[in-house]
Amino acid sequence: MTSPLLSNCQLCPRSCGADRSNGQHGICGMAADPVVARAALHYGEEPCISGQKGSGTVFFCGCPLHCVFCQNGSISTAAPSAGKSITVARLREIFLELRAAGAHNINLVTGTHFVPAIVRALAQPVGIPVVYNCGGYESIRSLHMLEGKVDVYLPDFKYALTEPAQKYSHAADYPEIAKAAILEMYRQTGPYQLDADGMLQRGVLIRHLVLPGNPDNTRRVIDWVAQTFAPGQVLFSLMSQYTPFGTPPYPELRRTLTQEEYDAAADYLFDSGIEDGFMQELSSATDEMLPDFDLTGI
Repeated sequence: MTSPLLSNCQLCPRSCGADRSNGQHGICGMAADPVVARAALHYGEEPCISGQKGSGTVFFCGCPLHCVFCQNGSISTAAPSAGKSITVARLREIFLELRAAGAHNINLVTGTHFVPAIVRALAQPVGIPVVYNCGGYESIRSLHMLEGKVDVYLPDFKYALTEPAQKYSHAADYPEIAKAAILEMYRQTGPYQLDADGMLQRGVLIRHLVLPGNPDNTRRVIDWVAQTFAPGQVLFSLMSQYTPFGTPPYPELRRTLTQEEYDAAADYLFDSGIEDGFMQELSSATDEMLPDFDLTGI
């Protein structure tokens, strides 16, 4: 049964109105059925997600956000042919196969535009935590649909300032949308919970990718997290892995971070009062951790 939200699609904040239930593609580039490019154990997430055995990661195709610097651009902005269209029943089978392979969790990457299918695939628990790994540009309505199905929210908080949000993602409303979404995620999960092995079982882990030439944006992101959440409530991950793919349309994005830029961001984080989380080494800025989107596991 197709969700009525898909006949006049309102699943993401773009509210494009496409009749995705009838095969029309939304601003995300996709119709209703989930399209997946890869499903496999993945080791490139934070330690509390990947652990020793890997995160059972499902990479969905399409995306409503269209960031000019997307590292998964080959599947996020490509036609559905970049992946394989599957049924809800097959999606659930994939979850169970990943669990059988030893995954610490089921990690749903960019599933925003497939929330109704995800909810149906999770009608029964899968026995390990479910991680919703997203760009932070989420509608409250869709997040309500996920309540009780998702254990861990892993949102980006890309922009706290309107200017870069509009410039790089054509989403001037991103800061307010993301703040509201993260607050809803926290309402659903409460303070983060780690097991005895340090694996995240429940909670919110907020990620921020430091962009070259945008120090004010990073500072405002850190400010909001520090002012909104007390120690012990959420985890925060400061990421240095920005790598230019292709030729981004803005000169500042055509290079990786300098050591000075990242040190300044790290110093600001240390002074912010945020105590719980992770930082990448600057050497993470390579494409080595980018998986092959070759339909593995589909």
